[in-house]
Amino acid sequence: MLCNYHTHTTRCHHAVGEDREYIENAIKTGIKVLGFSEHPPYIFDDGYNSFYRMDFDEVENYCKAVLNYKKEYSSDIEIHLGFELEYYESMHEREMRFLKGFNPEYFILGQHYIFEERNGYYSQGLSNEILFKQYINETIKGIETGDFIYLAHPDLPGFSVSPSVYNKEYTKLLEVAKRYDMPIELNCYGMINNRCYPDRKLFELAEKVGNKVIIGIDAHNPNNICKQTYDNAHNLIKGLNLNLIEKLDI
Repeated sequence: MLCNYHTHTTRCHHAVGEDREYIENAIKTGIKVLGFSEHPPYIFDDGYNSFYRMDFDEVENYCKAVLNYKKEYSSDIEIHLGFELEYYESMHEREMRFLKGFNPEYFILGQHYIFEERNGYYSQGLSNEILFKQYINETIKGIETGDFIYLAHPDLPGFSVSPSVYNKEYTKLLEVAKRYDMPIELNCYGMINNRCYPDRKLFELAEKVGNKVIIGIDAHNPNNICKQTYDNAHNLIKGLNLNLIEKLDI
């Protein structure tokens, strides 16, 4: 793989390592394009301050740092400035106005929470069809905004729903993603941490629907960026005839 657009920094308060370590490991691994996509602060209606995002006073520093690295390493690797964020319908327009003020090059859609203010993380292995369908519908609405370049870890929810519900709901999501020409991500961080995602069943559905698929390291540690990470991702989808893409137009 030549590109990784899903890279975090210590500014999200749940990643480790220096910025330069991520860049140097990417160069060592042979990656030609590295995108930083940190979790930005979200402007919640009730003033809630999330524990797993950048603080508001860190955003400017993050953007300046990435743009400086872009210049410094221009002869070695192509670096891009982005954000990974959720789609929350009532707050999305305000959030995008805030973030676009920093001139990022792209946004990744990554739904993590049912109710973020209550720490209701989706990936909890819940057997609740209502919440599973809520995730699907919220994600679809996020895709339909046209604000995001791809969908991160679409299989993050650990809901133990019936195969028929799983197939029906994910097929609905995948068909919308295809209609909007939005790639879905095979997320390596879930593999690194032995989470419930990535789920081969989802990519079997993506093969049928004909979705574009992109591998994203979702690096939270510089050591995540290595050849073994990519090898593991390819092994997961071995035998599937997927429309696997590498480089995005940014």
